[in-house]
Amino acid sequence: MTARPEDIPAHDADLRPDTVVVAGGRPAPEHDAPVGPSIVLTSTYRGSGELRDADRAYGRFSNPTWEDVEDVLARLERAELPGLLYASGLAAIASVLSLVPAGGRLVLPRHSYQGSLALASDLEARGLLSVTTVDVADTEQTVAALEGADALWLESPTNPMLEVADVPALLAAARERGVLSCVDNTFATPLVQRPLEHGADVVVHSVTKYLAGHSDVVLGAAVTSDPELRGRLKKHRSLHGAIPGPFEAWLALRGMRTLALRVERSTTTAGELARRLAEHPAVREVRYPGLPEDPGHARAAAQMDGFGSVVAIVPAGDVGAVEAAVDALRLWTPATSLGGVESLVERRRRHHEEPHSVPETLLRLSVGIENVEDLWADLDRALSGIDR
Repeated sequence: MTARPEDIPAHDADLRPDTVVVAGGRPAPEHDAPVGPSIVLTSTYRGSGELRDADRAYGRFSNPTWEDVEDVLARLERAELPGLLYASGLAAIASVLSLVPAGGRLVLPRHSYQGSLALASDLEARGLLSVTTVDVADTEQTVAALEGADALWLESPTNPMLEVADVPALLAAARERGVLSCVDNTFATPLVQRPLEHGADVVVHSVTKYLAGHSDVVLGAAVTSDPELRGRLKKHRSLHGAIPGPFEAWLALRGMRTLALRVERSTTTAGELARRLAEHPAVREVRYPGLPEDPGHARAAAQMDGFGSVVAIVPAGDVGAVEAAVDALRLWTPATSLGGVESLVERRRRHHEEPHSVPETLLRLSVGIENVEDLWADLDRALSGIDR
């Protein structure tokens, strides 16, 4: 049996995040207990008589292996309630968007995770809500859009443009206006920023990315400290069947054990690569909030505990030349996703649904944990082949 948040000794409740990822979600400290949690594979649970709220009852409602991950997420995000694990990041997003009242208005960054934009567009097309897109780095514009809105969706840094929102100010403005707020914290992770501390109602994650960290599971999560919101989200998860598999949950928890080390290594490497790329003759533009000249640098430095490990670049040359450079890479893997131990690269506009405000030749680099010199040598060689 895993220790639940209410069972955590007071001295453990104050553990720092890089310790929580290692110590959280462990079996209760009893003699001969296993050090690591087990995978509970079951579709139902024993029970008779009238059901109580605490009963597991059926595999679509609860699983101890999910709860191990949910407890760690709650402690990382400083939530007062366990998180909720979902079958995918988009399943978690769909659950949160279900909180928007029918016909309500959603304020959404124009540059966001492609799945969020596509889902919001689909809901709008079916008349379930209306969408207002904003330049989320423009605080004044975003606050103005909150008038009469029902929900605010934030990403910071944004995907893939890496704009940085004034998260505390925007969450405060939403709260003052009674607007539900949600922050997709996938890029930053709870080690770098914790939006609930700034007043967010809900935080979502694609657990697939940094949290699991090994490009081998697809999972999502939502975290809140509001009992009523959590109840609605859990009901949506159960009714829509967006539940995770126990084995995937166990893999995610195993991956989270090294989250702090992976984030530290990849962030350090990303910063070094961004500095070198900014001076590369084949690169027109580098987007990375860790660079002092980046528009979001001061804001990120003030509200984040790091700058993340995603870098976006706009190389010289046309689409054909940039695609040829991607094909010339040997260590970097051309693939959709981010946050894994391996470094990935992708021209984002190869997805037809990507906003046209994203440059055609923009490459999103998800920096992994390989040696920085090997990563640089591969990038430098491939980029130097572009005809400038």
